[in-house]
Amino acid sequence: MNKTLFFLCLPMMMLAQKQKIAGTVMNTENEKLSAVNIVLYNSKNEFIKELKTDGSGVFILEGIDEQRVKLVVNNNGYLLFEKNLDLENPEALQIILRKETREIEDVVMTKRKPVVKRKVDRLEFNVENSNISSLNAWEILKKTPNVTANNNVLTVKGSTGILVTINDKKVMLTGDELKNLLENTQGDEVKSIEVITNPPAKYEASGSAVLNIVMKKNKIEGYRGIVSSKYIQTQYAKAVFGLSQYYKKDKLSVMASYYKGMGTYFREGTDYVRYPESETTWVSTMNRKDKNTNQNTLNFNVEYELDSLTNLSLNYSGYFSPKSYGIYDVPTLIYDNRDIVESHYRTLNDHASSSINNSVSFQIDRKFNKKSSLTWINYFTGNNTDKYQNVNTYLNFAGQSPREEHFMTRNDADVKLYSTQLDYQWKGEKLEVESGVKYSFVKTNSKLDFSDNENGLMQFRPAKSSDFNYKEHNFALYSSLSYNIGQWNFKGGLRAEMTDLEGIVSEPYNHNKNNYWNFFPTFYAQYTTENKHEFGLSYGKRISRPFYSWLNPAKSYYNLFSYFQGDPELKATIIHNLNLSYSWKDWHVDLYYRKELYPAMEISYQVPETNNVVYNFTNIEKGQAFGTSLYKSLQIKPWWNLVLSENLEHNENYFNGVDGILHQNKVWNWMSDISTSFTLDKNNDWKMEIGHRYFSSGIQGPFRISSNWSAYFVMNRKFFNKKLEAALIVNDIFKSTRQKVVTKYANQDNYFLDYTDTQGFTLSLKYSFGNQSVKNAKTIRKTSEQDRL
Repeated sequence: MNKTLFFLCLPMMMLAQKQKIAGTVMNTENEKLSAVNIVLYNSKNEFIKELKTDGSGVFILEGIDEQRVKLVVNNNGYLLFEKNLDLENPEALQIILRKETREIEDVVMTKRKPVVKRKVDRLEFNVENSNISSLNAWEILKKTPNVTANNNVLTVKGSTGILVTINDKKVMLTGDELKNLLENTQGDEVKSIEVITNPPAKYEASGSAVLNIVMKKNKIEGYRGIVSSKYIQTQYAKAVFGLSQYYKKDKLSVMASYYKGMGTYFREGTDYVRYPESETTWVSTMNRKDKNTNQNTLNFNVEYELDSLTNLSLNYSGYFSPKSYGIYDVPTLIYDNRDIVESHYRTLNDHASSSINNSVSFQIDRKFNKKSSLTWINYFTGNNTDKYQNVNTYLNFAGQSPREEHFMTRNDADVKLYSTQLDYQWKGEKLEVESGVKYSFVKTNSKLDFSDNENGLMQFRPAKSSDFNYKEHNFALYSSLSYNIGQWNFKGGLRAEMTDLEGIVSEPYNHNKNNYWNFFPTFYAQYTTENKHEFGLSYGKRISRPFYSWLNPAKSYYNLFSYFQGDPELKATIIHNLNLSYSWKDWHVDLYYRKELYPAMEISYQVPETNNVVYNFTNIEKGQAFGTSLYKSLQIKPWWNLVLSENLEHNENYFNGVDGILHQNKVWNWMSDISTSFTLDKNNDWKMEIGHRYFSSGIQGPFRISSNWSAYFVMNRKFFNKKLEAALIVNDIFKSTRQKVVTKYANQDNYFLDYTDTQGFTLSLKYSFGNQSVKNAKTIRKTSEQDRL
C-alpha cells in the first residue's frame, strides 16, 4: 500500500518547452485595435490565461506549458474569432476582426436555455448565459433536474441529507443559513450545477448525494461591487442588506462581503395527543414568534498566484447572531371521552439564544505539469450556541387545586474541529487517476443546567442537568481510476474511512467508546451511441453520520410534559445507491434504488404514565426506496420556455415501535415541479415566471406526512444598462403548504398541524458598480464534519 501511495504522489516533472509568439489584432479597415481581450484555452477547453493588446494592437504569447491551445477573441462590436494553435510549430499571428451586424426588427433576442449534460458520474446543469442566470443561486438550485426543495429542505430523488459544495468545496451550513448564503450568491456568477447521485471516491463519504455549484472563474482584472437590499413580507416583516466587493489585479484576487438580516419569524402549529388509557385528548396551540434583529454574515476570500504553477488561497467566514428571542404562549385543553374540556393548563416560554460561527481555511494548489497536480488544505472552525429559557406553567386539572410550576434551563454548546487533506490528480488522454488522504478531529462540549422552583427559590437540579463531552477522530484514504475507450466511459473508486469516537455523559453517567473502519466503493459506466443516446449505470455506498447535538442524551424540556432527547450510542446510517440513466436531447430519465441501514431521524412517542410526549433522535431498522425521475425542457417559442420535473417513488421505513413490534410504513410519493417563463423584451432585461410545485404524502419512520403544494410568481426587470435590477417574488400564493404529521399505531395516537409562514412577497433591489466582467474569487474547500454541528 505504501508503494502504491508513493507512485500516485510522484510528480511528473517533464514540463513542456515554453514558446514566445507575437501577434497583432486589427479590423477589416487595417486599424490596429488596442485593449482587446484575448483568452487561451487548452485542448480540454479549460481556461489557461488572458491578456490584452497594447496601444499598437500587439500581444505576446509566452510562459505557456500547453502544446496545443485555442485562442479566442471576443470584442464588443466584432464577430467572435477562434483559432487553434500548435505552440511547438509557432507561426506569426495576424488576427482580423470583422464587425458584427444584427437585425433586430421583428426579432426577440433571448439568451439560450440551460443545457443539461450527462457525464459518467454526474448530471451537469449548465446555466451560464442562460435565461435563468439572472436568478440567485438558491432559485437556480431549485430548478436543477432531480432536485426539489420542500419547506427549504433539499432532496435529490426523494433523498435528504444532501452535501452542498461550491467548486467542490464543502459548504458548512444547513437549513435557513444555507438558503440565505445561496440567496445572496448572484446567479450570473454561476456556471453550472452538478447533481452527483453517487459521488466519486474523492468526495466525503457522508451524505446521500452531492450538489456541486460551479462558479465562473475570476478572469478579468478590475474592481466591482454590488449593493443589495431585500424586503420580505409574510406574517411579519423581514429585511436583508448587503455589500459585496470583488477585486483582481495581476496575480491577486480578493472577494469580501457582508450581509445584515433582521426580522420577526412566525410558525403556526397545533398538537393533538390522544391517550387511550385515560380516554383523554390533549390539544395544544403553538403560535411561535421569534425576533432576530441582528444577523451578521461575513465572507472573505483571497487567492494569490505565487507562480504559473502554484496558487495560495485563504478564506474566512463568520456568522454572528447575538440574540434571538421570543415568548411562546401555549394554551392546552384536555378533553374527556365526551369531547368536554375537563382540564387545562397554560405554558409561557420566555427564551433567548445566541450563535457564533467562525471558520478559517488555507489551501495550496500546485501543478507539476499539464497532467498532474496536488492540493493541500487545512481547515478550522469553532461554533458556539447558547440557549436560555424561563418556563412558567399554570395548571388547572380536574380534582386538583390550581398551581404554578416554574423551571429554567441554560444550554451552552461548543464545537471545535480541525481537518487537513491532501489530493493528487493525474490526467492523461484516456486515463485519469485521483488519490488522497484526510484527517479530521472534532471536540464538542454541551452543558445543560436545569433549575426549578422550591419554596419560592430556584434550585439547581443535578439529576436533570448534564455535561456531555464528545471527541471524534476520522482518517480517510481514497483512490479512483477513470478510463475512456471509444463510446464507453468507465470510472471506479474506493474510499476507506476510520472513525474513532468517545462520548462521556455526566448524569446519568454514560461512557461510549467505539472504533471502526468503513469501505465505500463506487462504480460508473456510460455508453453513448452514434445518435447521441446516452445510457448510464452507477453504484455508490455512502454514510450519514449523526449531528453532534443528536448524540447528547440530556433531556431538553419544552414544557412540563414535553422534552427532546438525543442518544449517545446513535449509529451512523449506511446508504446504498443504484442508478440507471438515459438521456437524449432534452429528455433525461433515471431509474433508481436506495437502501438505508439504521436510518437516524427524529421521531416522537407518548408516555401515558406521565402524559409526556418525547421527541427523540434514534435509529430505525431500515429504509428503502425505488423510483423514476423525468426532466424535460420545452422551448415553445424563442421567448417562451416550459420545464417539467417529475419524480415518482415508492418509499418504505421499518421501525421498532414502543410495543416492541417491527412496523412497516410505506407510501407512493409523487413530486412535481412545473414552471413556465417568458422574456418580455428584446434586450432580455424583463422576465416573468409562473410555477407550481406539488408533493404528495410522505413518511418518516412512524410519521405519515400529508401532501402539500404551492404556486409562485416571479417578475424581474433590469434598468440603466443592467446595473440596477429589481425583482418581485410572490410565494405560496394560495397558502397551501400546511402539513399534517400523524403517528398512529399500538397505543400511539397523535398528530400535529404545521405551517412555516411561507405565504408572502419579496421586493429586492440590486445595484452593480465598477467593472462588471469581474467574477467571484475561488471559494475555499471545506470539510464534512461541520455539516453535523
